[in-house]
Amino acid sequence: MNQRQGTDAVHAGYRPSGDFRPMLPPLHNCAAYQFESHAEAIEKFALRQAGFTYSRTGNPTVAILEQRVAALEGGAQAVATASGQSAVALSLLALTQGPKHIVVSSSLYGGTVDLFTDTFSDFGIRVSFVDQADPAAWAGAIEEDTRAFFLESVSNPLCTVADLPAISAIGHEHNIPVVVDNTLATPLNIRPLDFGADIVVHSATKGLAGHGSVLGGVVVDSGKFDFSDSTRWPQIAAPRVRLNNASLLERHGSAAYAMLVRSKFLHDLGPALAPASAQGILTGIETLPVRAAHVQRSVSTLIQELADHPGIAAIHHPSLRAHPSHELAKKLTPKGTGCVLAIELAHPSLVSPVIDGLQLISLAANVGDTRTMVAHPATMTHCRLSAEQLLAAGLNTSTLRISVGLEDPADLLADLTQALDSALNRALAPQTQGAS
Repeated sequence: MNQRQGTDAVHAGYRPSGDFRPMLPPLHNCAAYQFESHAEAIEKFALRQAGFTYSRTGNPTVAILEQRVAALEGGAQAVATASGQSAVALSLLALTQGPKHIVVSSSLYGGTVDLFTDTFSDFGIRVSFVDQADPAAWAGAIEEDTRAFFLESVSNPLCTVADLPAISAIGHEHNIPVVVDNTLATPLNIRPLDFGADIVVHSATKGLAGHGSVLGGVVVDSGKFDFSDSTRWPQIAAPRVRLNNASLLERHGSAAYAMLVRSKFLHDLGPALAPASAQGILTGIETLPVRAAHVQRSVSTLIQELADHPGIAAIHHPSLRAHPSHELAKKLTPKGTGCVLAIELAHPSLVSPVIDGLQLISLAANVGDTRTMVAHPATMTHCRLSAEQLLAAGLNTSTLRISVGLEDPADLLADLTQALDSALNRALAPQTQGAS
């Protein structure tokens, strides 16, 4: 039975069963699992039989989450991890498998940029940053050993919507899988796999969980990318010692990539999602459709009411005609782009007074919470980017990121307005005193 997303958010991956038939997915808080026989253990450890062996690579509660997110994204398989950062890392390590090259958007969350510019270089992975909005730049950056494109469906924090059909077509023309971080938009607003992407990653900490109470990540595979070239994709299509000289593709077919992420990188590096965290994310996902609708209305209200405030030089959101992604957003994300908007203050000197003047909205480095939060990317989430990288990402020292929560939008507007008014009045006070 094909279900709509609102139904999948509540039911996908779980139906009550067993003696007690609990309505909520049970918490299987264990490290290991008993085998019926030695023969069963042999088959499961050899990856010839499905099932659980040790919770580092799989757990019943975590498996429900994986199935639910895969259903929401329209994917074939999913692998949950301990955080969004680990989901990004594992998804790309599985594709590069050594000193290869990837092409990525220059408009990314700062922590992802840290991973690419610092840690990935330790693995010998070379990274080329390109303008997300320029398909020709993606094509021009491809090298012989390019093994992945990576971008955000909606960029953090300026909300640039990616031209997924165009970028995916370029990747596929060169046998390059396209990996998309769908954290900000969530599958309620866009399903990247529907527009040509091959793999989706999430920081489930954010919109999926929705309450700022747990960390988690998810890698979702479409199961459609052609990994059959054993010269280009030996980690998937060539025989492996771990599989008694069988290949993952031979053993697992369209699930081969997801099995590589799970059986090698999750198993060997160990960023497993705790069962209790999986349960928390599952609970959050149940209300995702309701939360997403409320947040979208609040975002629209704030944009409309703050547009003419003298303390704001610009608002960055694709619902505005002036935003470079406005037309693309109408096609790809007609329901909205998520909880984030960015505002450009009239002067950098207003940043600290505005932030410190907020009474309801919190200064915190997270998005997708029930509580509205503000962050200053240049000194917080993107503080390790160079001046050139900040410029390429479209950020400056006047930019504030706002993650809109579930409060009444009138109260959020009142808090932002009083903080802006107060900061602006204090900035103008010395000029007034000097004139008198």
